Amino acid sequence: MTTICANLQAVRSRIAAAAQRAGRRREDIALLAVSKTVAAERIDEAVAAGQRAFGENYAQEGIGKIAALAALDLEWHFIGPLQSNKTRPVAEHFDWVHSIERFKVAERLSVARGGGLPPLQVCVQVNVSGESSKSGVSPEEAASLAHAVAALPNLRLRGLMTIPEPSEDASLVRRRFAMLRQLRDRLNAGGLALDTLSMGMSHDLEEAILEGATIVRVGTAIFGERARA
Repeated sequence: MTTICANLQAVRSRIAAAAQRAGRRREDIALLAVSKTVAAERIDEAVAAGQRAFGENYAQEGIGKIAALAALDLEWHFIGPLQSNKTRPVAEHFDWVHSIERFKVAERLSVARGGGLPPLQVCVQVNVSGESSKSGVSPEEAASLAHAVAALPNLRLRGLMTIPEPSEDASLVRRRFAMLRQLRDRLNAGGLALDTLSMGMSHDLEEAILEGATIVRVGTAIFGERARA
């Protein structure tokens, strides 16, 4: 068994245990393997171990891997900050974008997604911790952005994403994730139909699952410490 295969099994066991603790169904929680800076050959090892969905932070790097692994019919998620000048290649090659924080970016993704492609699945990124260093729209501004994005053609707004500040305080982390869940519930009560909470990473996936995560984004626990990009 390869290291990546063993790591994936360990992460899946963590997800299953957290789901059981939360009284949730394991199949309602998707594992997104974060493969930024990871070579295509190592992604191939994860595919051999049954992983199908991968997350990339950098457009050019991700598109290269999508091309190299095109025969494998994988699902590709863009999860990093997205600049307006990178919207076209991302819209043309990825299946999901988790990191929408500006309407201009969403609008450009919508325009670029034509050509007979299925709708691009998207999430609005919310800064639940209020840190100036974190990407994402404020919780107070999330509703107006979400409704505007949901009205765009060629996109399907699926839900919300967040990256809270690192903390050893599990109760604080859970409160951050609970904020996102509560915001999702308010948006649904206001007329949207959001089914996705993209939250939780290698160090805090259990807390995220306890608060309703439907996608956990895990890199280090699968591929090991990343080389610096």
